[in-house]
Amino acid sequence: MTEHGPDNPLETAERDIIALGIAVAAIIMLIATGGSVLPKALDALLGNSRTPDVLLINALLLNIALVIFGWRRYRDLTHEIAERKRAEHQARLLAATDPLTMCLNRRSMAEATEQVRQRAVVAGEAVAYCMIDLDNFKQINDMHGHTNGDAVLVTLAERVRSLLPRDARLARLGGDEFAFVMSYPVGHTDRIDDLVIRLFESVAQPFALPELTIELTMSIGLATDHDGEGSTETAIDAATLMHRSDMALYHAKKQGRNCYFWFEPSMENELRFRNQIETGLRRGLTQGEFVPFYEQQVDLESGELVGFEMLARWQSPQLGLVSPEIFIPIAEEIGLITELSEQLMDQAFANAREWDDSLSLSINISPVQLRDPWFAQRLLKKLVAANLPPPRLEIEITESCLHENVGLVRSMITSLRNQGVQISLDDFGTGYSSLEQLRSLPFDRIKIDRSFISELRQPNGRSRIVDAIISLGRGLNLPLTAEGVEDEEILTALKSMGRLKAQGYFYGKPENAEEVRERLRAAGKLAAVNDRPAAEVLPETPAARPLYRIARP
Repeated sequence: MTEHGPDNPLETAERDIIALGIAVAAIIMLIATGGSVLPKALDALLGNSRTPDVLLINALLLNIALVIFGWRRYRDLTHEIAERKRAEHQARLLAATDPLTMCLNRRSMAEATEQVRQRAVVAGEAVAYCMIDLDNFKQINDMHGHTNGDAVLVTLAERVRSLLPRDARLARLGGDEFAFVMSYPVGHTDRIDDLVIRLFESVAQPFALPELTIELTMSIGLATDHDGEGSTETAIDAATLMHRSDMALYHAKKQGRNCYFWFEPSMENELRFRNQIETGLRRGLTQGEFVPFYEQQVDLESGELVGFEMLARWQSPQLGLVSPEIFIPIAEEIGLITELSEQLMDQAFANAREWDDSLSLSINISPVQLRDPWFAQRLLKKLVAANLPPPRLEIEITESCLHENVGLVRSMITSLRNQGVQISLDDFGTGYSSLEQLRSLPFDRIKIDRSFISELRQPNGRSRIVDAIISLGRGLNLPLTAEGVEDEEILTALKSMGRLKAQGYFYGKPENAEEVRERLRAAGKLAAVNDRPAAEVLPETPAARPLYRIARP
């Protein structure tokens, strides 16, 4: 029902027949009665005649009262109608507008986009839909409070609005996500590019709040209803434009953020593949499709096998053997990495119990897992349940983990080391570790990233970075492991640099549990599980490093 509909109650109230009838009748009667009574009353006052009929006087007074009543009723009614109209207008405004930034909201943006598109069709123009998302905005709310976060959003909306043409429509879709839609001459996407560049320059300016200054970046996804040749694509509506710009925004986020991309059809295939991965991850966790593979770790000096690093593999019935570089980042994003990692650890701990005591097991830990303050306790419980001595386990932590919450990471590292678990710093040199962190955090080993090890293929067989890392390890009394040993040339160069552990395809590709079992059986390093005493984790004490004890039968 619209405001101007035929059955609108406000319009009906404005034409209130009862109030109008009372007022008109009262006026007519007042004229008729007054015309008879007033001359007689005037003559009576002058002493020229008798007093008028009392009944007529009462009728006159009643008419006056009716006129006043009708006028007041009509006045009050029109005032109430005006208030209700203002309330309805405010309600429609609130329903269509974000109350914080006074932009359109998600619901009204679809209608506004369709209106812009229809006008553009009539004018022979194209339409661009732009989706904006602030990078890492959640950290601002967490660190500085939602009040400052809201102030940033208001300022951002003002900056964007000031750069848009008058006929563009700006909306806040939710949280820190904004969008605008506008028309532009067909074939001139460069105008949109120029506008987006100005938006980046504007957002790059610090957000000066009363108590602090905040610097931000943003990512942008763009879509248009015309193809690269300037032809109109069929079946392009507001929902399709929004969906495509969202895919372009996702691509911008994936490419490192603080950038923008126009939608391309390949992005849709990429997103469809990602959705397939997400669905497969959830199904695979319930079906037991994730299995550990093991890469050999060898002592360079003796050439002896000293342990294995566990690598995650996904044996998907639909996709085949999926690389962890594909599914691990997605599992982290959708919150499945902890469940996935714990499933793999349960299998790996059971497998390692069959190995000789001299063989260690290395496991990579995701930064997401280290945000959980109970991670160390759950890991130790799994070791007890698997009857695996803690000193045989080595946890590998990447440098990126050290910058999210150093205090929490230090607490967990200390807790694990106090029970005998070894801690290594993985992919050293690719992140932002400082010497202070290496000195203060209790690491047991440094792993040199494979990107640096590959430099040993140079003619002189040396790498300044590898030399520097090895010298640093010696100075801090930290053993080192070299990743990515692929050929004899790299192996020879490493042997000249001191005592190291090494791993890589030179020693063989990662193997599943059964292949490792056969390898160890042939080497005489497969132990009988039933002959093993159980490992019991001791409670933490103030002592430096209390280890485990063997629970004798």
